[in-house]
Amino acid sequence: MRKLLCLLICLAGPVWAQDNTQETSFWAMEVQNGDLPPIADRLPDVPLVVDLEAKGRTYGTQGGTLRTLVSRTKDVRQMVVYGYARLVGYAPDYSLYPDILRDFEVFEDRRYTLHLRPGHKWSDGAPFTSDDFRYWWENVINNDEITPTGPPDFMFVDGNLGSVTFPDPHTVVFEWPTPNSNFLPLLAQASPPFLYRPAHYLRQFHVDFAETENLAEEVRRARVKSWAALHNKRDNMYKFDNPALPTLQPWINASGRGSRKLFVRNPYYHRIDKRGVQLPYIDVVEMTIVSAGLIAAKANASEVDLQARGLDFPDISILKKGESDGGDYRTLLWANGAASQIAIYPNLNFRDPVWREVMRDVRFRRALSMGIDRRMINRALYFGLAHEGGMTALSSSPLHDPDDLTSWATLDVARANALLDEMGLTDRTPAGIRKLTDGRPMEFVIETAGERQEVENALAIVTDTWRELGIKLIMRPLDRDILRNRVYAGVSMAAIWFGWDNGLPTPATSPKYLAPTNQEFFSWPKWGQFYQTSGSAGEAPDMKDPQRLMQLADDWSHTFDPSQRRAIWREMLDIHADQQYAIGILSEAPQPVVVSKQMRNVPETGIWAFEPGAHFGIHRIDEFYYENPLQQVTQ
Repeated sequence: MRKLLCLLICLAGPVWAQDNTQETSFWAMEVQNGDLPPIADRLPDVPLVVDLEAKGRTYGTQGGTLRTLVSRTKDVRQMVVYGYARLVGYAPDYSLYPDILRDFEVFEDRRYTLHLRPGHKWSDGAPFTSDDFRYWWENVINNDEITPTGPPDFMFVDGNLGSVTFPDPHTVVFEWPTPNSNFLPLLAQASPPFLYRPAHYLRQFHVDFAETENLAEEVRRARVKSWAALHNKRDNMYKFDNPALPTLQPWINASGRGSRKLFVRNPYYHRIDKRGVQLPYIDVVEMTIVSAGLIAAKANASEVDLQARGLDFPDISILKKGESDGGDYRTLLWANGAASQIAIYPNLNFRDPVWREVMRDVRFRRALSMGIDRRMINRALYFGLAHEGGMTALSSSPLHDPDDLTSWATLDVARANALLDEMGLTDRTPAGIRKLTDGRPMEFVIETAGERQEVENALAIVTDTWRELGIKLIMRPLDRDILRNRVYAGVSMAAIWFGWDNGLPTPATSPKYLAPTNQEFFSWPKWGQFYQTSGSAGEAPDMKDPQRLMQLADDWSHTFDPSQRRAIWREMLDIHADQQYAIGILSEAPQPVVVSKQMRNVPETGIWAFEPGAHFGIHRIDEFYYENPLQQVTQ
């Protein structure tokens, strides 16, 4: 039996003197008018105190407006990603620490006692207590009308549903009969499961609490069919598109309709620096929605203060030129944390039975991989700076194996043709294109999101080399959401996307994302749906190696031996390298990050990764500040 693990820590742990707090100028008028309590009454009794000097950073000045760009309205959710207020979060070294939580206790990886910060408040000033967790558990997750699918899969371990109890207003206990080792990392994700809700706000939309007539009127005004649909529309913790929904994030959505979204500092945010100055330092974030093709040009014109999303490696030259021509920004080059910069996903759940049988033959996938000239793509698109090879753990991961990177990933047209001949695909059209068993020409359709020019350029090069294999590549650009829905429905033959979000695993990282547990992995969406819905949708895996991956993922969750966990990871990565479920092309191409010359505490080097780290989130964007915020505002 493992010993009780008690983590009673804060991020830096300096002593906090309540009488040493400094009122923020942004809310000073509201405080003076009595519309807002003074800063000492807005902070938790035990706030998270940050010692910036101990972190190698400088203390900042409050104020200023951060300008950034997104290409879609729904990307306001990036404020939740970047803001990165989580129950527990990742530090820059990828260790976990309590953030929103005051502390937590872990017993045998199966009982998690979460301690809240007394006095912590939502952005509207209402208390944040265990009642907000109770509301999520009893009134949202276990309400058949709001959540007809029942509790989420992470609440089940070995088929057993975990329990959630609420001993007092500041304590919540999650417990399972057997270990749930991935629970804490789950809470630190870029898109985490929000285990709490602002109960005081959402009760007005819930049939168990609201007045019947008032609720019916709200349903009518919202033009939805039921109270549950209304509740779900108002309850968007991650989407962040309901300005009325209280939040714990560093900035509040203060936007209306239109392309310009504003987010203002949360007056009840739980983090302060050691001097008693409440974070975030920056008062306002201005997020403007523009065409994806304009982001690099606007960054070049110094119209952003912090930008990486929407920028890719090919933009570096124009950004550097703008910088040298007097632009008011710097262009940093961070490492990319995705397991592959570009990866092709043959859909093993494709509806067409003839094509599905071909794609499920590992010889076909290996032939496709060996028919890619990665060196040419690297030189043409990335000046040779990317790493050529298949999709696997990145070089900075302790699980990296160079053999997995190069497995079936070297250009060898002759060997690829031999594999296709072995499959019996020897008949060809007069134009030299191989034929399927039913006589159709082998026209391999790869669907893209149409958002990254280097993807289309890479596929243009792949088209030429695959032609030498007798395979005609057809590229079909689509809207991102349409692409995903087609893949999930099994009507997309193949898609191209990034590799695994987390290319930096350690043996302590859950390997579930390497197994068919999620429809987001475009090679087996139906198998992922089957797991995610406990068999009510999708299809059960019916191939040997994917079944083995499922078993290995389960084995990992039932051992605490680091050597066994490392061995499990090694086997799972080896299976992927051998089977080529996703055909990686390149990885670790530098990611441009545009930063205003006035902005401080932005790391010179970093890893641009959605998982783990939430892009800017792991670097604590609430600690960024402007050297002279008054000057910045007038620009």
